[in-house]
Amino acid sequence: MTVPFPNPTRVAELMAAEQARYAATHTRSGEAYAQGKSSWLYGAPSHWMRRWIGGWPIYIRDEARPYGVRFGDVDGNDYVDFCLGDTGGMCGHGHPAVVAAMAHQARIGTSLMLPTGDAEWVGQELTRRFGVPYWTLTTSASDANRACIRLARMVTERPRVLVFSGAYHGSVEEAHVELREGAVQMRNNIHHNFFPHDELSRVVEFNDVPALEAALRQGDVACVLAEPAMTNYGMIAPQPGFHEALRRLTRETGTLLVIDETHTISSGAGGYTRLHGLAPDMFVLGKAIAGGIPAAAFGLSQATAERVWQALPPVPPTVRQSAHAGFGGTLAGNALTVAVMRAVLSDVLTEDAFERMLALAERLQRGVNDSIARCGLPWHATRVGARVETLFAPDEPRNATEVRQHRDAGMEALLHLFLMNRGVLITPFHNMMLCCPGTTADDVDRHNAMFDELIEELVK
Repeated sequence: MTVPFPNPTRVAELMAAEQARYAATHTRSGEAYAQGKSSWLYGAPSHWMRRWIGGWPIYIRDEARPYGVRFGDVDGNDYVDFCLGDTGGMCGHGHPAVVAAMAHQARIGTSLMLPTGDAEWVGQELTRRFGVPYWTLTTSASDANRACIRLARMVTERPRVLVFSGAYHGSVEEAHVELREGAVQMRNNIHHNFFPHDELSRVVEFNDVPALEAALRQGDVACVLAEPAMTNYGMIAPQPGFHEALRRLTRETGTLLVIDETHTISSGAGGYTRLHGLAPDMFVLGKAIAGGIPAAAFGLSQATAERVWQALPPVPPTVRQSAHAGFGGTLAGNALTVAVMRAVLSDVLTEDAFERMLALAERLQRGVNDSIARCGLPWHATRVGARVETLFAPDEPRNATEVRQHRDAGMEALLHLFLMNRGVLITPFHNMMLCCPGTTADDVDRHNAMFDELIEELVK
């Protein structure tokens, strides 16, 4: 029998108790954060670090542990990590192959602006796994997405980038928009930065094929930038036939299709794209592929590469040219990144590792759904590969508007803080959890037990 959504008064009572518990058990982290405000703009090295619920971020204890997903903080608390750096730590913490590759290359040189012997192997492996033949490395998925947009505009001579409402593609200006009540607004109410979104962006709801077709038929979209399954606003799966329609319409309208698999790489060793037979013109990977070192890659199909070469020929090094591609950076493709990338692709994110990760994610999803069903709450857990998310809705959403209808800031904050106070970390920006090669069944069961405890408290 389904019960009503948890009483807001009960949620507020539990939240007050959890905030008091956090303050009492994270005093040294609180002191470090207070000190950090004297030198960091937002109290910590990244402004995102302040977004952990509780009042201040946890400060990590300087203590090496065996490979896995566990670590401690300066207050003596221990954690199981299902956030994993919002996917950047998808290899787990301290994998021996990653550590060895880092140490070996650091003794040779970390940034030389020259290729190493690992580069050929990495390029061939990216092609084997993901199916597009030509690659370039960047230092972040944001950089990779911006490079794809620049190249798409260059070869199509069109201005606009189409994104799906609720999507997140890093710091790409064109993607900082969403639909609210049918109108284009800034995503998360961020500052518009004086970027002309009305001229350079277009946004439609995910899974809305008629709206997608109407937008593309105008003939001014250079590329569609899309996650194959949306993951940042609340996980949203593509409806049957959506990807076929997306690929057909982009081809019919001369629009390039950029698939951003920064998160959906959790689907398998070849990502969602290989698993479901997608055929992007450009393909973006980020975060996970270099063991946590800032890195990303984008690949081009044969036809797209040939169009790019017509506009920007691959001249030999002996020929000086004034043309600049407009993207890159001296740290892109550095020797340390490439060495670690080879270790990750050969020894960490393997086919066998993904098989274990997927099984653990199924166990995680099943445990959450069992707790929800036993207590009769109108929620569910959904999954994309090794990634699981708890959604405060009875059914899977089809788009960002449906996700928004069921968002509950108070309940979301309580879920995060309740788990964190009991040594379980999930992604602070949403309710996502990720299993990695270092995750164990005991780690999953610890999360599920703590989630079950929260549910019991809510429905008392």
